[in-house]
Amino acid sequence: MHKKTKALKLSIIIPCLNEAEHITNTLSKLQELRNGGHEIILCDGGSSDNTPQLATNLVDHILNTQPGRAKQMNAGARLASGDVLCFLHADTIIPADFANLITGALSESGRIWGRFDIRLSNTSLTYKVIAWFINKRSCVSGVATGDQGIFVIKNSFLKLNGFADIPLMEDIELSKRLLKISRPVCISKSFLITSSRRWEKSGIIKTVLLMWRLRLSYFLGVSPTKLAKAYKNNA
Repeated sequence: MHKKTKALKLSIIIPCLNEAEHITNTLSKLQELRNGGHEIILCDGGSSDNTPQLATNLVDHILNTQPGRAKQMNAGARLASGDVLCFLHADTIIPADFANLITGALSESGRIWGRFDIRLSNTSLTYKVIAWFINKRSCVSGVATGDQGIFVIKNSFLKLNGFADIPLMEDIELSKRLLKISRPVCISKSFLITSSRRWEKSGIIKTVLLMWRLRLSYFLGVSPTKLAKAYKNNA
């Protein structure tokens, strides 16, 4: 008789700051996972709106942390009781069968981490093209960004000391360290739906050029602190 493999538990960690407009919709889609024994941790960086109050009955833990995604996500990871950490943006909607997609991908591939392909909430052709380029770039480079729902075996994440405490590019920096161990498993048969508000607010061309400039500058060695200031001034 074959010994039954223990099901992996997910800890879904959501950093947020003033996300009252989106948080209820995001968390409502995660309740089936909670009912299935998985865990949701909201890491609030000091919201001045009612984000924590809206989330109270929809999560397992709410952490009040210093602002900064790296700090927030690391705090959530330290509290997490799951086998796999899943880092999700507060304006992102998961696909059906989210947990099985992750646990199956990790088990079948033997890899320690991965990410999802995305679609943007705006369904016009231009936004579909943007999402296609994001997914293709990540597939070729092996580098994942936060809106792609990075997931990683908890023990491996802790051995790497988590996200670097930097104000921007923490997802790319972690990806590069994880790549030294293995390439990510890429879930492309189902998509995360992530908000297109960044492009809608600042304009498509301006936003795309800003993202390219920031990533190129980071690759060339510009400090994340300077990049964060540039992002804040231009976003």
